[in-house]
Amino acid sequence: MYNPTALTVFVLVGLAVVGLSLVARRTGANGPVLLTAGGVALSFLPATSAVRLPPELVVLLFLPALLYWEALTTSVRSIRSDLRTLVLSAVFLVVATAATVATAAHLVIGLSWPVAFVLGAVVAPTDATVVAAVARGLPHRQLTMLRAESLVNDGTALVIFAVAVSVATGQEQFDPLGVLGDVALSYGGGVAIGVVLAWLAIRARRVAHDPLIENGVSVLTPFAAFLLAEEIHASGVLAVVVCGLVLSRLGPRTIRARTRVQAHAFWQVATFLLNGALFVLVGLQLRSAVQALTSWSLGLAALAALLIAAVVIGTRLVWMNTVPYLVRFIDRRPAQRSRRIPARQRLPLAWSGFRGAVSLAAALAIPLTTTNGAGFPERDLLIVITFGVILVTLIGQGLTLPAVLRHGRYAHDNRVEDEILCAERRIVESALDALPRLAAECDLPGSVVDRLRAEYEQHLHHIEDAVHEEDLTDRGDEEKNLQLALLAIRRGELLRMQANSVVDVQVVLRVQAELDADELRITGGSAPE
Repeated sequence: MYNPTALTVFVLVGLAVVGLSLVARRTGANGPVLLTAGGVALSFLPATSAVRLPPELVVLLFLPALLYWEALTTSVRSIRSDLRTLVLSAVFLVVATAATVATAAHLVIGLSWPVAFVLGAVVAPTDATVVAAVARGLPHRQLTMLRAESLVNDGTALVIFAVAVSVATGQEQFDPLGVLGDVALSYGGGVAIGVVLAWLAIRARRVAHDPLIENGVSVLTPFAAFLLAEEIHASGVLAVVVCGLVLSRLGPRTIRARTRVQAHAFWQVATFLLNGALFVLVGLQLRSAVQALTSWSLGLAALAALLIAAVVIGTRLVWMNTVPYLVRFIDRRPAQRSRRIPARQRLPLAWSGFRGAVSLAAALAIPLTTTNGAGFPERDLLIVITFGVILVTLIGQGLTLPAVLRHGRYAHDNRVEDEILCAERRIVESALDALPRLAAECDLPGSVVDRLRAEYEQHLHHIEDAVHEEDLTDRGDEEKNLQLALLAIRRGELLRMQANSVVDVQVVLRVQAELDADELRITGGSAPE
C-alpha cells in the first residue's frame, strides 16, 4: 500500500536528535559534533544508506526557519554599534576567503579557475546555526557579532557561487560590472523584500485577532520572504534576516501575550528539531558523498579537504589579525578606541568560523552537467572537500573552542543580567507611579490599592535581592482590570527602553516573557480580546 522508508528515516532522525541532544546536555558534550557523528552512524543502517539530501530541502525548508528565529533573537542595537565590523566580515572577508581558496585550489589541486571559485564560494560563508550552537561561551558582544556575520554573509557567498557556476558551465562570461550589479540586487532587493514582508506580517497580525491565525502568519513569513526575494533574483537569506530583525523591534508593540507565548513555544521546538536534524543529515550524507567519489582517490581527496580547510581557517586568522589594525590606523576617534578588542580576545572570534548547512546545500546544488552536456568538472571532489571543511571546522575548531576561550581571558559578562534588573526595576517603578491614577479611574477601594502597592513594592524588593516574584492570586474583575492596566504600563516602559537602546532584544524577550506569564496568571490563560 505504501513505502514506509521515508517515515522510517524521519523517525530515526528525530530519535537521534532527541536522544543525542539529551546525552549532550547530560554529559556536557559538544551537541553539533555528537549529532553529526550520530548521522554518520545512521548512514550504515539499511533504511538510511540510500538517503540523499536534496539541496532544495536545506535551502527552502531548513534555512528560512532557522535564520528567521536567529534574526528574531539577535540584537539590532549590537548590530548597529558594530555595523562596520559586520560589513567587513560579511562582505569583504567572504570575498577574500573565496579568492584564497580558489587560488589554492587552482595552484595546488589543479582545478580550473571557474571551478576553483565555485569551491571558494561554497566554503566561504560561516553558518549561523552552527555558530549559535557551538560558540555560546563567548561574551554577549562577540557572540552577537558572530551571529550577525553568519546571518548576512550567505548573501555574498551565494552571489559569487551563482556567477562562478554560470562561468564554469559555459552559460556566461565573467563580467566584473555584472557581478557588482548582482551584488547590489542581492543586497538591495533582499533588504527591501525583508522590510515589506515585515510590514505585511504586522498588518496581517493586526487584522487576525486570533493567536492561531497570527502564528500561522508567523510561520509563513520567513518562507514568503525567501520566496519573493529569490523570484526577483535577490538574496532570500538577507530578506529573511532583515524581516526577522525588523519584527524583533516592532513585534513587541503589536503582538499580544497569548500569541507571543504560543509563538515562542512553537519556534523553540521547531528550531530545536530542525537544527538538530540538520546536523544529523550532514553526517548522514558523508558516507554517500565518499561512495560517489570517482575522479580522485579517497586519500588524495582527504588531503585536498585538509588543505582547503587550512586555507579557510588561515584566511580568517590573518584577517582578524590585520584588518582591525588597518581600521585603527584610519579611525582614531576616542569613541572607537573604547570599542577595540585586544588580540587575545579576537582569537576566539577568528577561531569560530564554523561552516555548515549553507556550504553543504551549495555543494549539493552544483549542477551535474555543463551547457555542452559534459559532466561538471570534479563535482564529486568538490562535495567531498566541502564535507571535509565542515567536519574540520565543526569538530576540530568546535572541540578546541573552550580552550581558545580560556586563552581569551574574558571577564565575566553580566551586562544582560544587569540590564534585566534595570528593566524590571524601571517597569515596576513606572507601574507604582501610575497606580493612584489608574485606581481612581477604576474606582477601587483604598484597601485594594494598598494591597497592590505592597505587592509591587515587594516585587521591587525582590528584584533588588534577585529573587522571583511570588505568584499572583485570583482577584475580582475590577482588580484584574487594574492589574492588566499596570502590566500595560510596565510593557510600555520596557518598549520605551528598547526604543531608546537602554536594553537589548534578549532583555526584552526575557522580561516580556515574565510579563506575559503574569498576564496569563491574572486572566486564567484567557486574555481579553
